[in-house]
Amino acid sequence: MIGIVGIVIIFVMVFGGYIAAGGKLGIILKSLPYEMAMIGGAAAGAFTISNDMAGIKHTMKDMGKVFKGPSWKHHDYRDLLCLLFELIRLGRANAVGLEEHIEDPENSSIFQRYEKIAADKEATALICDTLRSASMNYDDPHQVEEVLEKRMEANLHHALHGSHQLQALADGLPALGIVAAVLGVIKTMGSIDQPPEILGKMIGGALVGTFLGVFLAYGFFGPFASKVKNVVEEDAHFYQLIREVLVANLHNHATNICIEVGRQNTPGHSRPSFTELEEALKEAKQAAA
Repeated sequence: MIGIVGIVIIFVMVFGGYIAAGGKLGIILKSLPYEMAMIGGAAAGAFTISNDMAGIKHTMKDMGKVFKGPSWKHHDYRDLLCLLFELIRLGRANAVGLEEHIEDPENSSIFQRYEKIAADKEATALICDTLRSASMNYDDPHQVEEVLEKRMEANLHHALHGSHQLQALADGLPALGIVAAVLGVIKTMGSIDQPPEILGKMIGGALVGTFLGVFLAYGFFGPFASKVKNVVEEDAHFYQLIREVLVANLHNHATNICIEVGRQNTPGHSRPSFTELEEALKEAKQAAA
């Protein structure tokens, strides 16, 4: 919703200010389809050249994050801490019993109590792989921590692909707008024998290209890239929380301490209070009983 509000503000303030100053939309509207075809087509072509099909789909999907926001909400962080609590507690009480859950999370009674987390393949794989590593009796928990760090860096780099591509489009659009404007000037020069009122409209139409390129770059694609980057980085905190809790577990801290480490590393606006988490953990114990 906030993304739509931003778009409305952009249109109202830019074109409202133009009209209030006495500007006429006629020239812009007449030239807009042709300028949009040139600039938009060139941008789409450049985007296609620089990406494979997977990259194109990834970027198109990421644009929805501008309007949807982060995938993980306050209650998801609370549920994640409860899930990790159940798994760690079970692993310490019955290591063999834990194996059936981490080897087949799709049919795990524990994972299925937290459907949204279970549906996320990366979160599930990260939890299961790390708990599996813990069962291998690593001499140095820092080895697992280093592997997790590299894995998460790679995942974040991949997740930011859409943001990088949108920013590349934003960087290129002003130049493509100049290309469209130059073509408009060339067309105008071919009609130099026309009256001034006609030449004025033709030059105005040519300048629409420059306007459109800059407007799309700084009014849309640049902010879209920034928003996607912010959302991806915020969602990455969810996976970092998994790492923090499970690394604490590798160091053999008490289960409640491991969970508190995770709670403290949760972003402030999504962090459950100590009391709220205690209540949720009590409910998780009762459900497991």
